[in-house]
Amino acid sequence: MEYKLVVAVRHDLEMSKGKMAVQVAHASVISSMNCKASNAKWFRSWYNEGQKKVVVKADDVEMLKELQEEAEKLNISAAMIDDAGLTELSPGTTTCLGLGPAPNSVIDQVTRNLKLW
Repeated sequence: MEYKLVVAVRHDLEMSKGKMAVQVAHASVISSMNCKASNAKWFRSWYNEGQKKVVVKADDVEMLKELQEEAEKLNISAAMIDDAGLTELSPGTTTCLGLGPAPNSVIDQVTRNLKLW
């Protein structure tokens, strides 16, 4: 079975590439640590396979919330990321959502229709 972690990033914010990279890193770390605590088997499998990560586009914060709700129904770890507001964005701006890691067949039920960055 293959596993992956998906990060959905708002494309309506027009973040710089560097800002987006940092937000994706936050989402990846937090979501994976959440998964390690809640589903160690999925975490270990993903980790041992090489920690596949995919970054996709989300239209806006409402879409991120919908994705989070869908993920929670499938017991997929989720980490909503809010910016501290020290550089480009206002404090508390929700930038992205980390999902997983989870089996591809499970996480694809939530993210399969999203476009890659």
